[in-house]
Amino acid sequence: MELFVGKGGVGKTTLACATAVAHVRSGQHVLLASLDQAHSLGDALGFRFPHDPGAVPGVATVAPGLDVIEIDSLALLEDRFREVVRMLSGAGHNHGVDLASLDPAELTGLPGVQEILALLEISQFVEDEEWDVIVVDCPPSADMLRIITAPDTLLGYLERVWPAHARTLSAIGTDLRRAVLATTVERIVGAVAGVRDLLADRKRTGARLVTGPERVAVAESTRVRSAAALLGLRLDAVLVNKVLPPLPDPVPDDAAVPDDPAVSGGPAVPEGSALSGGPAVVEGSAVSGGPAVLDGFAVPRGHRGPGGPAVADGPEAVRGSVSDDVGATSVRGGPPAPGTGDLPPPGTSAASHPAVRWYFNRRSEQLDVIAELRRRMAPTPVVVVGHTGPEPVGLSSLSALSYDVDASGEWVGTEPVPMLGSAAEGVPAVTGEPMVGLESGTGVHSVYTLRMHLPVVDSSTLRLGRVEDDLIVGADGTRRRLRLAPVLRRCTVDGAELDGDHLIVRFRPDPQVWPQ
Repeated sequence: MELFVGKGGVGKTTLACATAVAHVRSGQHVLLASLDQAHSLGDALGFRFPHDPGAVPGVATVAPGLDVIEIDSLALLEDRFREVVRMLSGAGHNHGVDLASLDPAELTGLPGVQEILALLEISQFVEDEEWDVIVVDCPPSADMLRIITAPDTLLGYLERVWPAHARTLSAIGTDLRRAVLATTVERIVGAVAGVRDLLADRKRTGARLVTGPERVAVAESTRVRSAAALLGLRLDAVLVNKVLPPLPDPVPDDAAVPDDPAVSGGPAVPEGSALSGGPAVVEGSAVSGGPAVLDGFAVPRGHRGPGGPAVADGPEAVRGSVSDDVGATSVRGGPPAPGTGDLPPPGTSAASHPAVRWYFNRRSEQLDVIAELRRRMAPTPVVVVGHTGPEPVGLSSLSALSYDVDASGEWVGTEPVPMLGSAAEGVPAVTGEPMVGLESGTGVHSVYTLRMHLPVVDSSTLRLGRVEDDLIVGADGTRRRLRLAPVLRRCTVDGAELDGDHLIVRFRPDPQVWPQ
C-alpha cells in the first residue's frame, strides 16, 4: 500500500494518479483510493463517480487494470451504524440500550470515528487481495497524521476503560447483555488493531511525501518526516513537484539556419515562402516541426514562451509575426508592432528580458530549496518532478507523466538536477521499531537502552512520560504511546538524550521488582 501525503495544493492527487497509471502499465491490477473528504480523484482522472444518496460509493473501473474509489466516511458511518442497530435489536432480546434513538449524523462529533472507518475500509481492500497495489490519496498532512494515530488512540483508551481480561470474562459470563457488548467490542478491537498493524508494517505500507519547491516546504517536510518516524510509518521518498525545467540554450541572432537555402546559398526559395509572395513561415516554428524561436531564444514545443502563452503544437502557420501575445518582433526583423509587448529588439540578448530573468531567478530559488531538502531529509531520497506546463488532467496526460515512475513504482523524476545529482542510493534503510539493548552492567546494576529513529526538528518540543508499562514520546506536535519491552517494565527511566537522528532512553532496574 502506497500513501501519498503532503499539504493541500502540492499535487498529491496528480502524482498518486500518475503512480497508479504506471503500475497498470507494468501489468499490475491497481486500486486508487481517496481518503480526502474534499475528493478530487474524479477531477484529475476526468471521470464522474456515480453518487447515490444514502448509499456507500463502490469501486469503479476507469480503465483496464485501474479501479478507483472515493471513500465517503460519513456514508460509511451511517451504513455501519445501521448494522450495529440491527445486531443489538434482535427479536426477543433486551440489551438495555436503545441505539435507534440516535441519528448516525450525531456520531460524527466523536473524535476519530470517521477516520477509523475510512482506514477500516482500506484495510478490508488489502485483506481481499484483489489488487496487486493500493495507492491512497491522503488528506492534508495534519489530518493524515491524526488519521494514522486514531487506531492507537482508540485502542489505548479502550484498554484503560475496559481491559482485555475484563472483556473476556464478560464475554463468557452469564449476563447476556454484557456478553453481546463484549463480543461486539472485541470485533471492533480486532479490526482496529489490524489497521494499526497494517500502517506499521514497513514491508506492506510506505508513504511518499509530496511537496513544492518553496522555502516553507522545507520546514513542513521535516516536521512530517519527524512525525512519520515517531509513528513508525515508512517514508519512501520526498517528491518535489512542479520544478521549472531548464531553458534551452539561446539562439544567436546572427546564427545561420542550415535548412534555409537563402543562407546556405542553395537553390531558389521554395514556393510559399515570404520571398515568393506566400505567407511567412518562421523557421523552427510549429509549421516547420522544430522549436519556436522567440527573438533569439528557443522555446520547446508545447511550452510557454517567456511571459507568453504556450507555443502551438499544431499546424497553425505564423503569419507576419510569431505572436502578438508574447510581444515578438516581426519575422522580417523590424521593430515590434504597437501593443506587441516589450521583448528586446534584434541584437539584444534574450536573457535580459524581464520574463527570462524571472524564470532563471525562480528556478535558482527552487534548486536551492531542493539542495536544502536533500541535506535535511537524508537518507530519505528527494526526487524532482518537473513542471508539466498544462495541468495534467485525464488519463492521457497522466499517462505521459507516469513515465517518471520506474517499473518498481519508484519515482525517478524527469532528469537529474545539475550539480545536485539524483536521489541518494545505497543508503541503508532505517528501521521503524525501537531497539532495546544492554549498555553496561549486570543484575540490578545494569543499564538498558531503548533506541529509536526520531529526526526531531525542534528539540525543545521533545517530551517523555511513563504510564505503567508504556512510554509516552512527543515531538514536533506528534505523540505516540509505546508499549515497553518486558525487561524494561521492571525498570525506571534513568535519562534520555538525542544522538543525531536517534532518541536514546536509558533504564535502570527497579530493585523492588527486579528478580533476585
